[in-house]
Amino acid sequence: MPTVSAHIAHVAAAHVTEAFGLMGNGNAYFLDALDRTPVRFTAVRHEAGAVVAADAYYRASGRIAVATATYGAGFTNTLTALAESVQARIPVLLVVGDAPTTGPRPWDVDQIAMAQAAGARTFVAGVDDASETAARAIEHALAERTAVVLAIPYNLAARDAGPLTALRELRLPEPVEPAADDIARVAALLAGARRPLLLAGRGAWLAGAGPALGRLAEATGAVTASTALGRGVFPDARFDLGVTGGFGQEQAMGLIRDADVVLVFGASLSQFTLRFGGLFAEGTRVVQLDVAGAATHPRVDDFVRADAALAAAALADALATRPETGGSTDALPWRDTVDFAPLRPLDTGTGFAPDGRLDPRTVAARIGELLPADRVVVSDGGHFIGWANMYWPVASPDRMIMVGTAFQSIGLGFPSVPGAAAAKPDSTVVLTTGDGGGLMAIADLESAVRSAGGRGLAVVWNDTAYGAEVNLYGLKGLAEAPMRIPQVDFAAVARGFGAEGVVVDSLAALDRLADWAARPAAERPFLLLDCRVSPHIIAPYQHEVIRVNS
Repeated sequence: MPTVSAHIAHVAAAHVTEAFGLMGNGNAYFLDALDRTPVRFTAVRHEAGAVVAADAYYRASGRIAVATATYGAGFTNTLTALAESVQARIPVLLVVGDAPTTGPRPWDVDQIAMAQAAGARTFVAGVDDASETAARAIEHALAERTAVVLAIPYNLAARDAGPLTALRELRLPEPVEPAADDIARVAALLAGARRPLLLAGRGAWLAGAGPALGRLAEATGAVTASTALGRGVFPDARFDLGVTGGFGQEQAMGLIRDADVVLVFGASLSQFTLRFGGLFAEGTRVVQLDVAGAATHPRVDDFVRADAALAAAALADALATRPETGGSTDALPWRDTVDFAPLRPLDTGTGFAPDGRLDPRTVAARIGELLPADRVVVSDGGHFIGWANMYWPVASPDRMIMVGTAFQSIGLGFPSVPGAAAAKPDSTVVLTTGDGGGLMAIADLESAVRSAGGRGLAVVWNDTAYGAEVNLYGLKGLAEAPMRIPQVDFAAVARGFGAEGVVVDSLAALDRLADWAARPAAERPFLLLDCRVSPHIIAPYQHEVIRVNS
């Protein structure tokens, strides 16, 4: 008869196609049952990588995946990644073993309390309710956009749970409709605006708001911009200022301060998006449209609870019935008065820094020129996040995956690659990571090489330092020895894992990337570029952090 583990695998297989994990005593029966379903399992080499890969898979595909680990030490190894998924609002189903129902063993810990401390709810499977518990766990993850834990007590994993039954449909909430009076109020505000700006985040992308936002921008003559997680959501790039905050072009950010009305769709308005409060001018009217229960930042003047796509479409329809928009019948729309050309170029650096190492801006710009157009960029956390975000444009929000920024963690880069590779099987997956985070996650370099193969590329910003700490605390005079890392030959390490490793200590060394990109993916290896860059070139966003903390 089917076991508790078989019931959970049966429900999972109805809703997911991918699972990532590391096998141990606590999940061996579950993995055996999963092997009898169509779900594809990708092994990782550290339990944190299981959650990271499932997290990256959702960010790149919009579909939930399973992560799995054993009990005890296997579970505790997932906690950093679990907290990242919770704080970034990424649905993940983490299936783990747990203490027996007869009581904890000497090596057991209170996993439910630990998960709760990380912000994740735990669902415990039983003999009589394994299928229903699994369904409710998936429902919660999707409805709340969060990671959940599904625990299988050790003594129940192989217990008979009765025949498999027909599965019910998941009960998920409908999109939040905007109130008619809210739409009328905001439409009137837009109609009187002379310099309207539309700002969209990842929530707008998840809602499928792109086409409606395009209609609204056209109806209002608005300039558009996005958060780092919402880039590419607007369909017309001609009038777009790109990413706001420290990843943005300085003159473009200055133009935003000229806006008199800003509508924010599906963005939480983090301190980084708002340039620590300096993005909008004091007199700018800010309206947030979001599914959250209330405004997420004190800078918001008016809040409308609504699905981003429904709200944008309703506003576009409302404006279409008004006799005029833009504040005047004879005034040109704001976007038609702006010269966007000077708002796009970025500083590409000097080639080499005074210390003789490469200027990371120059390296980033050159890599951006050589990367395949059909790419997904996955980013670890660290000072270097500025380079990919500024110099490697992507086509849509599901192609720039920043795992670690929500929880301010590093060391989650390499295991992001298997998740992104599974989500985008025809695209090149480009990892950007630092030497500190790269060393922390080095076990899953093997996972990246194995899962992505010739579609995978890793760029290691090897500056012999924990750059963010040096740039903040080193400048304050704190001891720098703990912030420094000896020179590591990542290229040699990559070869040990079956990849091709290239030391990039000159721009000419990047010719290898050009050769690699020109070949079909089936004919090339996973490539790691060990970029020996200067630790003394500080990313623009980091200057903002330094200013705020000085």
